[in-house]
Amino acid sequence: MTLLHFFMAIAVVALWGFNFVVVEIALEEIPPLIFGCFRFFLTSIPAIFFVKKPDVPLRMVMWYGLTMFALQFSFLFLGMYSGVTPGLASLVLQFQLLFTLLLGAIFFKEKLGVRQVIGGSIAFLGIVIVGIHLEGDLNILGFFLVIAAAASWGIGNVLSKKMGKVHMFSLVIWGSFVAWPPLFILSFFMEGGDKMLLALSHISWKGGMAIINTAYLSTLLGFAAWSWLLARHPLKKIAPFTLLVPVFSMIGSVIVLQEPLLQWKIGAALLVIVGLCFQELGERPD
Repeated sequence: MTLLHFFMAIAVVALWGFNFVVVEIALEEIPPLIFGCFRFFLTSIPAIFFVKKPDVPLRMVMWYGLTMFALQFSFLFLGMYSGVTPGLASLVLQFQLLFTLLLGAIFFKEKLGVRQVIGGSIAFLGIVIVGIHLEGDLNILGFFLVIAAAASWGIGNVLSKKMGKVHMFSLVIWGSFVAWPPLFILSFFMEGGDKMLLALSHISWKGGMAIINTAYLSTLLGFAAWSWLLARHPLKKIAPFTLLVPVFSMIGSVIVLQEPLLQWKIGAALLVIVGLCFQELGERPD
């Protein structure tokens, strides 16, 4: 992996990490499913009328949009709405790495090297330390909702890898167009039409900025860059970068939500960084 691609991956996961704080702020006034609908509607409309469909079968685009976007973020937003904090949600979501590596071994015959195993173990130890200190912050429903989101992300990674080198902005736009109608339907039946109308008519400037951030920065820019990297590198080299998402999420929580930065959080973050660097540094460029 080149140095440019390395820092590109870091920038994407930093964007995603800070976005957990943005989502937490938005969910204070917008129900989770309609928030997801807003996100992907704005990502795809009006852009889809000016961007051609990716040069892959339509069914692949539909599966990508349903798993990577509709399912992942409906489960994630519902989990956070049920009480899972931003730092905890970003932590549990990293189980997507296990799903990604397992599916990569099954479908692409990717084998894990010694460096990947050792580096991943060090980084995962940091995740474990965070989990030990979370104590009663985790509820069972929220936990399984975020686990379901992680599984959806892992499947989406594999689909992105299988599609190969396609126009990534086009893929994200068309995938988002697939995602928002089922989220709209789910919101209507689960959250109710009254709440949908109330959310539309009473969005504050913070809620509006949160939707814009998640639609254009986290989704359009972030997932386009991520899919671009997945098309050019093995899953086992790109997926572990997501272990840094909780680190940036915790930093964002400290800065924006005024959560205390405890010593164990610093130690856990350092373990994640050291593990990731051990895995990546010294590898030959692809």
